[in-house]
Amino acid sequence: MYAIKTEHLKKVYKNKVVVNDLNINVPHGSIYGFLGPNGAGKTTTIRMLTGLARPSSGEMYISSNKVLFNNTKYKYDLGFVPDVPSFYKWMTAYEYLIFCGRVYNIKASELKERAKQLLKMVGLEKDSKVVGSYSRGMKQRLGIAQALIHRPKVVILDEPTSALDPIGRKDVMDLIRKLSNEVTVFFSTHILNDVENICDRVCVLSHGNLLLEDTLVNLKSKYYKSSFHIKASVPSETLISTLKKYEFITNIQPSDDGINFMSKNAEEIERLVPNILYENNWHLKEFRRNESSLENIFMEVLEG
Repeated sequence: MYAIKTEHLKKVYKNKVVVNDLNINVPHGSIYGFLGPNGAGKTTTIRMLTGLARPSSGEMYISSNKVLFNNTKYKYDLGFVPDVPSFYKWMTAYEYLIFCGRVYNIKASELKERAKQLLKMVGLEKDSKVVGSYSRGMKQRLGIAQALIHRPKVVILDEPTSALDPIGRKDVMDLIRKLSNEVTVFFSTHILNDVENICDRVCVLSHGNLLLEDTLVNLKSKYYKSSFHIKASVPSETLISTLKKYEFITNIQPSDDGINFMSKNAEEIERLVPNILYENNWHLKEFRRNESSLENIFMEVLEG
């Protein structure tokens, strides 16, 4: 069973298909990166999963409970932090968590301890200011605390670091890492470096269609390539002609001061190139290797 599962999920607005036949499987205990460019259908999918929008067709499950529009049963297993969380500005963080806990009918004695525990976890236990005076980063951390107040099995985060400064972003990312020990995290973002640092599994949407869904380990094995730059005491045309004989060397291009190329077999390249230069009595002046990133994979998948 999965923490989140969709089956042929579809949403149509005014004859425009926004989400099309979406099938995703989010394993329990994972941090799942939900990726796609603007207009890909990410927010619409999240609105359907949280019961804020009715799907045109298809089914959704949160921890094995079927998501039904206007049925709140599954929401006890779900926590949600929108991209811009809203609060009652005159409340303190503690008062706000107590208010949220009462919505879920948590016993008063348990609720007080739970609120204190969560405020400590998000680094707000010593703050007695009203929420209206909070920075954007503090509000995001409080939003995560309120999403956890009822001990859900799944937390959905919609662009949680999109408008934060570097310090606030680091704080939220560190907090998301901690969440992986407690809940499944469904993490929508356009900041690919964040996904690469903390996610176990990712999917990519484009124009409402699922382009891929896989673990980061498998994606690295399938898509990751190393790029190389070589400068040697030989004309670039000669070096290019020599390297084109090897099938695992691709995208060979001359540059201003040498040549660039790519390969999935980085270790073989690092063995081969010095040998070629030595056998031809060519002098190696520069040899650089750069690893590709999730951003490279993302662009490659989008471009088909």
